[in-house]
Amino acid sequence: MPKHLLPTTVVGSYPQPEWLVDRAMLSKVVPRTRMHAMWRLPAEHLEEAQDDATIVAIRDMERAGIDIVTDGEIRRESYSNRFATALEGVNDENPAIITSRSGHQTPVPRVVGPVKRRGPIELHDMEFLRQNTDRAAKITLPGPFTMSQQAKNEYYKDDEELAMAFAEAVNAEALDLQQAGADVIQLDEPWVRNNPDLARRYAVKAINRALQGITVPTVVHLCFGYAAVVPGSTKPAGYSFLAELADTKAEQISIEAAQPKLDLGVLKDLSSKKIMLGVLDLGNPEIEPAEVVAGRIRNGLKHVAADRLVVAPDCGMKYLPRHVAFGKLKAMCDAAAIVRKQIS
Repeated sequence: MPKHLLPTTVVGSYPQPEWLVDRAMLSKVVPRTRMHAMWRLPAEHLEEAQDDATIVAIRDMERAGIDIVTDGEIRRESYSNRFATALEGVNDENPAIITSRSGHQTPVPRVVGPVKRRGPIELHDMEFLRQNTDRAAKITLPGPFTMSQQAKNEYYKDDEELAMAFAEAVNAEALDLQQAGADVIQLDEPWVRNNPDLARRYAVKAINRALQGITVPTVVHLCFGYAAVVPGSTKPAGYSFLAELADTKAEQISIEAAQPKLDLGVLKDLSSKKIMLGVLDLGNPEIEPAEVVAGRIRNGLKHVAADRLVVAPDCGMKYLPRHVAFGKLKAMCDAAAIVRKQIS
């Protein structure tokens, strides 16, 4: 793990190459069920191709100067569907249709039996990442509350029981990932903001069950939705479920802040946590100058001590053109170096 102040990382994803995935198809939806048609290669060549693309993502992060790298989530169709649909008791071959408050219809997996992990799901991903970088390595998992909201419950008595079953599966996976060399483990929990009343009932309990026994640094990530899908003008200025995360076992809380121009005064409620702060606006197709990004880091330092701040982009980097993603990460790392020098 980096020892210097203001270490840099990514939320998780990095652009998948056009030769690997149909990026036009990817841009239209964040799938809850599997979307095998997204992959351009036949099954017998897919893993090798994903390995190659993962190495490209790792090297780009290293060249940009990222301290804590990921595998770019290159093997995933979305942040959550690969893990969720691999679990026993989850049926995505005959999905249910959920209609959102906006009237948008989304196919989601149906929970038809006890949710259990058949075996490791992301273990190869973590082992491959560990073999291909000497930097600190982070891997992400979908959070149990979010998975419970992205499925149709047809087995458990209520959503809380379902979330706790997902939490047990996530925990078993996280323990394996820790054993495989993960330096940081992150849970993605964007849906705590979508349904804060339900989240207040049991999200913290489910997150803590998922992180039970994990001794490496842990992160809970939440956001307002990908910049490629949700315009910044529609995003609120604050999170409806944030202070509650102070009660989680997680060492860090990761928030999107650049595109929605978040009022960082909300961070006073998380004084016991490190903050992974989004300082790259992924809704802006331009590569921000390092000094602009440095200004966002300095703004964060008004509310969070330097030894509690981790520098990151907002989420959804996979939707950017690769050269833009790389340029933004390079600007972010340069900005962190500028501010680090000023405060040291």
